[in-house]
Amino acid sequence: MNRVVEQVRALHRLEPADNDSAAAVRVAVSVALPSLLLLAAGRTDLIIYAVFGGLTAMYGRSAPHLLRLRHQGRAAGMLLGGVAVGVVLSANHLQSWWLVGVEATLAGAGSVYADRMRLKPAGPFFGILALGACASVPAAVPWFVALLIASGSAALSLAVGQAGRLAPAGRRRTSPEPAAAGRTGRRELLIHAARYVLAVGAAGSVGVISGSGHPHWAMAAAAVPLAGADLPSSVRRGIHRIVGTFVGLAVTAAMILPGPWSVAALVPGNEAVLLALLVIVFQFATELFMNRHYGLAMVWFTPVILLMTQLAAPADPTVLIAERAVETLVGALVGIAVVVAVRRPGTRSPAALLGLARRARH
Repeated sequence: MNRVVEQVRALHRLEPADNDSAAAVRVAVSVALPSLLLLAAGRTDLIIYAVFGGLTAMYGRSAPHLLRLRHQGRAAGMLLGGVAVGVVLSANHLQSWWLVGVEATLAGAGSVYADRMRLKPAGPFFGILALGACASVPAAVPWFVALLIASGSAALSLAVGQAGRLAPAGRRRTSPEPAAAGRTGRRELLIHAARYVLAVGAAGSVGVISGSGHPHWAMAAAAVPLAGADLPSSVRRGIHRIVGTFVGLAVTAAMILPGPWSVAALVPGNEAVLLALLVIVFQFATELFMNRHYGLAMVWFTPVILLMTQLAAPADPTVLIAERAVETLVGALVGIAVVVAVRRPGTRSPAALLGLARRARH
């Protein structure tokens, strides 16, 4: 019973800070500069590509500079690959089942890649999120232009991540990459990849069958629990995803639904400008809490995704919010079900769901 209480408490526990402000500033700068350039050029519809390139800055947040550069370079490849595939799907009008098949396949491949490269944040989540988001909006520019924008943001992220070297303390902070002895075994790696294919494919299929206009949201949500280090943390991530998203939708609704606090009411005629600025602010807040409490991070990341979507392809905000809620709920539940049903080696006991197996070994 005590173990159950401990897991419940862990749902709302705020982890200790770990230089979160510095990491959040790096992400905000990497997203803000290219976004502001596009804003000045009057192309707020292209900010979605800049943001996904800028998310490169989320990786290697606590690593020494050289190791951070390596991790961010590897992560940039995954993010830019997601953008490129998504834009090609959009340009060729390959939606629905095409999107499900491609994204599920690349989720498995991305899982292998992320595990091999030991990326942090773990898993292929941001790569498949970029794929689905870019595939779901009209390709307003040729694919290579979209990729160039994302690549520019990624390159800026690499530069910002190394800016600390200019300070004396930053130049002294060096250490080699950890030894590869702890790499995941091939069998476990393949099982983990298969879980991504199963979860992402199943969630996307439910989204398509239900007639949702955004099945990629269900696929992204299904990938979230699979990044947990063990069963308890995986289930917590799924719950955080649902609760954080729903709170974030309330924040988004206040901004884009008609009302006294809506963006349209506050800055009539300049909605796109304020929405673009809010994307930058909310991305900073997301990174500020990403390592401390995933649910709180989702409160701010949810408006980022919806506001980017509105800038790229304006739609009925009521439908947009409703679909985000339903797809997130479905996807997270599918992801949790796959985590429980398809266990990693060594976690097949039902007691492992509450962490009891670990306790018994001590």
